[in-house]
Amino acid sequence: MPHHSFEDGSGKVVGSVWSNRWISVALPVAVVLAALVVLFVVVQADWLVISAGLAMTALLAVYLLTLTRRVAADVERTEELSRANAALATEVAERQRAEKALAEEKERAEVTLHSIGDAVITTDAAGGVLYLNPVAESLTGWSLEEARGKPLSAVFRIVHEGSGKRAPDPVRHCLKKRKAPPMARDIVLISRPGRRYGIQATAAPIRAHEGAVLGVVLVFNDVTEARQLAQEAVRQASHDPLTDLINRREFERRLEHSVASAKQYGMQHALCYLDLDQFKIVNDTVGHMAGDELLKQVTVLLRQKVRSRDTLARLGGDEFGLLLNNCPLGKAVEIAEMAVAEVRSFRFVWTEKTFQLGVSIGLVPITAGAEGTAQLLAQADVACYTAKDAGRNRVHVYEGEGRPSRQHAQIVRAAELRGAVEEDRFRLFYQPIVALQDDGEADHLELLLRMLDDDGKMVPPDAFIPAAERYDLIAAIDRWVIRTAFGRHRWLFDTGSEIGINLSGNSLNDDSLLDYIQELIAEHDMPARYVCFEITETAAIHNLTKVISFIAALKEIGCRFALDDFGSGLSSLTYLKNLPVDYLKIDGSFVRNMAEDPIDRAMVAAINEVGHTTGVLTVAEHVENETILERLREMGVDYAQGYVLGRPAPIEELLPESAGEAAVPSGEASESPTPAEPASESP
Repeated sequence: MPHHSFEDGSGKVVGSVWSNRWISVALPVAVVLAALVVLFVVVQADWLVISAGLAMTALLAVYLLTLTRRVAADVERTEELSRANAALATEVAERQRAEKALAEEKERAEVTLHSIGDAVITTDAAGGVLYLNPVAESLTGWSLEEARGKPLSAVFRIVHEGSGKRAPDPVRHCLKKRKAPPMARDIVLISRPGRRYGIQATAAPIRAHEGAVLGVVLVFNDVTEARQLAQEAVRQASHDPLTDLINRREFERRLEHSVASAKQYGMQHALCYLDLDQFKIVNDTVGHMAGDELLKQVTVLLRQKVRSRDTLARLGGDEFGLLLNNCPLGKAVEIAEMAVAEVRSFRFVWTEKTFQLGVSIGLVPITAGAEGTAQLLAQADVACYTAKDAGRNRVHVYEGEGRPSRQHAQIVRAAELRGAVEEDRFRLFYQPIVALQDDGEADHLELLLRMLDDDGKMVPPDAFIPAAERYDLIAAIDRWVIRTAFGRHRWLFDTGSEIGINLSGNSLNDDSLLDYIQELIAEHDMPARYVCFEITETAAIHNLTKVISFIAALKEIGCRFALDDFGSGLSSLTYLKNLPVDYLKIDGSFVRNMAEDPIDRAMVAAINEVGHTTGVLTVAEHVENETILERLREMGVDYAQGYVLGRPAPIEELLPESAGEAAVPSGEASESPTPAEPASESP
């Protein structure tokens, strides 16, 4: 009879049922058959034969019993083997599945490590390299085959960027401390060929289930470009891009440290304020590119004459600052005079033209009594202007506030002006220009200028314009006015009123002003027909050819021009026919007393007549009462301007309420300022 076994769904043997049943049935059957045979024999045979048969039967029974036990034992062993085989098969299958899953996981890990942008190195518990991914191979210069088994320090060579000293081995730290090490941010990797990479790195121990450290994984990436960009950004924030000297902001920071050391330790320092003489001539004659090159060459020149521990900075334009650390006053004067001599002997050559320069230096000692950087810079600025006023090309040591002369007051005011230009402390006002005749002419506005002093108080133009003109700051103020009007107050030119903007004689000598104005008009999409530039009669006559060309170029794009203070010069009528202006502004000195003075009245009438004869509209300035206003109407004067018609007021008062503050963005026009001579206005 065949042996039958049963398996569960997994192939496990669950029993040999039929084999066991065969044995339990066959054994009694065999015994019964043997007994029957014995009975048969007893009936037909003698006692001896019966005895032999019984013996044989007994032997047969014993044999059958023994055989049955063996068979049962074999069956049991067979079943145990079947169960063991089934368990082994299950274990093998599970192991195969685990190995397959492990192989798949390993493949995924290797593909991932090959694909990521970070470099990865793994080591064993002794710090020997086990694995490098392709990025790590590229950065270190080692292939996996070459690096495997080598100490990490041979493959991963890192130093501190600043000092060049060897950086600590992160793997050794992991193996020793059994935790991730802190990594410095200035680490540089030196590759096998010697190339240097700025890197960021992290390391962590690889642990077994029981906590034993099996090795270390090191992950790092190339941050060379990002680090360079960050360093460049930091450098740009503290350095002048043209000369590569430190800028004003960084200079003031270092000056603060010097003041602190003077106060705390009694150390002596000195501050020098340097202003190049004749620099504007170079700019105006051969252009700003030449001016930039001149500044670079002067920077090299000055660097050669200062000590390594001193600080040279470009403060703006053609102005430099020099901080002499640990330097008594006598030595500071000696260094400053050497700088003056060096610049004076220097010759700048550009396109076959040679220029001789000079430098005026204001010097202030920094002692324990210094109040702060702002005061020191203001004092150095005043000393520099004093040096200029004394004939230029020299050193002047600040002497305190003991000279209350008009000249000294202008020097101090000039120093304040420089700060006002840099800090955007000018404000625009306006005064109306009213049409007097019923001929459809619209009212106009003239922009006027005010300055805020260090205390925030408003300073009228007659308190700072003379100093601005004397110390060559007026052209910068002119540009500030133009830029601010066209940018921050662009809305003014959409009101339908013509807006008057004053230009000084210094600005008219600037060859680059025309391009500057044209660029601003294009940039802000200005309606040029509402822009009216006012120039004084004196400035126009002194620069007649240049002024005529300047006016023609701007009138071509729609701008208009007014000749201001007409009648104050001796040659007004002679030159009027050559100037293509649109308005004559009659000098207020004639208008102010015309109601009582017949000569002044006749002058106003004559100027009005000449203007109309040449096709030019007339504007009377300084109109202070109704009597004068009525006389001007009777004469046929076209416009009037003065206190009787409106006092100067902040330009923001004209801002439409619906526009709100959005029409006046606070920071829009705050680039490096450049101002304008305020319009003539009623006293």
